[in-house]
Formats: sequence, C-alpha cells, structure tokens
Amino acid sequence: MKLTIIRLQHLGAQDRTDLGKIWPGVDCDALEKKLNENHRLYAARFNERLLAAVELEIRGTLGELSKLEVREVTRRRGVGHYLIEEVIAQHPSLTHWWIADDGKADQQVIAAFMQACGFRTQADGWVYNVE
Repeated sequence: MKLTIIRLQHLGAQDRTDLGKIWPGVDCDALEKKLNENHRLYAARFNERLLAAVELEIRGTLGELSKLEVREVTRRRGVGHYLIEEVIAQHPSLTHWWIADDGKADQQVIAAFMQACGFRTQADGWVYNVE
C-alpha cells in the first residue's frame, strides 16, 4: 500500500480510533463539528490506518498548521514531512505558512524537522513563504 495524504471531513469509526492513538484524549465529535472550508483536518493513511495528522486553519493567504503529530511507532520514516509537503502542495493559493511551537516535544528535534520541511525559525514557531 502507498502512503496517501487525505482531507478528513467526516470521521468514521476507524478514523476515530486512529486519531485517538495520534492525539490521545481527542474529542472527535468536537473536532468533526469544527471542520469546514477554513478549518481542515489532514491525515497520512497507510493500510487503512491513520499514522499522522495535522489541522489547517486558512485565513486569506495564510495557512496555519497546528497539532502536527505522527504516531510514535511511525516516527523517523518521513511520514510527517510528506504530510506537510502534501498539505502545502494541495493549497497553491496559500503563500504564507505558520506553525506555532507548542512546547510539547524536544525542541531540537522539532526545530530540525521544521527546517527539513523548509520552515524558518521565528519567535514562538516556524514560518514558510512560498516563492
């Protein structure tokens, strides 16, 4: 099976189970209710399972990413990088991208990951501008 990046608009039973592994304690009902054209949810799917997810909020030409997470057993295999790359590619009208530093993970690891994705460090997060 191929790793695919999908936009989730409605969460099935397996999606809810998988999102619970990606984001323990997530309220899937609340998440699903807030999904619309400006608040989107993208996930990496492999073998009918979600391995990673990220939320995208669109404001004009700004795409703000949040809650980027890859399941622990899947990390360091390029899934997160591919997820970010594909979300950006699917939104050519967005020219400015931002992801806040949530302070949850090892800062050196996150900084290296974001730089590998083409983002630059800024106060409280990372920025990427499409040229």
